[in-house]
Amino acid sequence: MRTRINILIAAAVLLTSCGSKSQLSKLWSFTHVSAGNAKGQDTLLTPASFLFLNSDGSYTRDFGQFEYGTWEVEDKQIFLKNQHGKNSRLAFELEEKEMKIRIGNGAIANFESLPALKGSDNPFVKENNLWRIRPQQKETDQQIKERLYNHCKFWENYFTWALEKDLQRIDVRSTPTLIKIYSNGFSLKPYKDLPPTWWTYFYDSADCKKATDQMTYIFDNTNIAWGNTENKFKMFIGAFQQLGRQLD
Repeated sequence: MRTRINILIAAAVLLTSCGSKSQLSKLWSFTHVSAGNAKGQDTLLTPASFLFLNSDGSYTRDFGQFEYGTWEVEDKQIFLKNQHGKNSRLAFELEEKEMKIRIGNGAIANFESLPALKGSDNPFVKENNLWRIRPQQKETDQQIKERLYNHCKFWENYFTWALEKDLQRIDVRSTPTLIKIYSNGFSLKPYKDLPPTWWTYFYDSADCKKATDQMTYIFDNTNIAWGNTENKFKMFIGAFQQLGRQLD
């Protein structure tokens, strides 16, 4: 009997060290790169980089480029198959609420698990990140407007996530966007100052310019009513809801 118990304990320890699917089914937020020769490896990873492994077997991630697809885990490796059918694998190690992923040259990308919202309110699911997916052809004015609406919906859900999960702070500077967010409001970035990654979300520069023009018109002709609240998250939720209504 004792031998059988020891075997069960050993099996449980092995499962924990390897990382079961239930342990990995979380939102993982990038924190920093450590070990090895990290030069050139951390340039695509920012405080906004994430890996969301859904318990239903789907995933989204942004390690400098957004993708989505399905995932599996085996022998301390996460196997990803993205929307284009491309396969990749991530060698990892789990340490309580942290995950270390090898990214080359001996460098390690460190991630921490954060609580995630369920369903369509989760800002990290595919449906709230359609604005990150580059179209295969030029878009109509209406399609560009829908892309901007989806972008505002992302921000609304992003601040809702922070509010409902009682997060003390969130990064608002690293996510590619045409909106500059301050501690007490936001403004529109000049076209010439748009992040390079933001440009890649559009078919060409002309469509990117159309998006800027559409948002400029809304900023110039809409008075945003900032909520009378000391909670910054609630304030931005209301503001992005108003922008979204102008685009809807």
